[in-house]
Amino acid sequence: MADLLRQAINQKKQFLKTKLLLSEFYQGRGEQLADYTLSELEKEYKSLLKVKKEI
Repeated sequence: MADLLRQAINQKKQFLKTKLLLSEFYQGRGEQLADYTLSELEKEYKSLLKVKKEI
């Protein structure tokens, strides 16, 4: 069960990192994003969506 949860978390982190890196705001910050927790990535992604909405 723990392995399944760990795998789901890693998949979600990878999804969010990919989305952030594909945006023009996070290009070249892959190494920095690699150290982020899932919560931090979710917060960054929500911030990115908010910024894009305002543009």
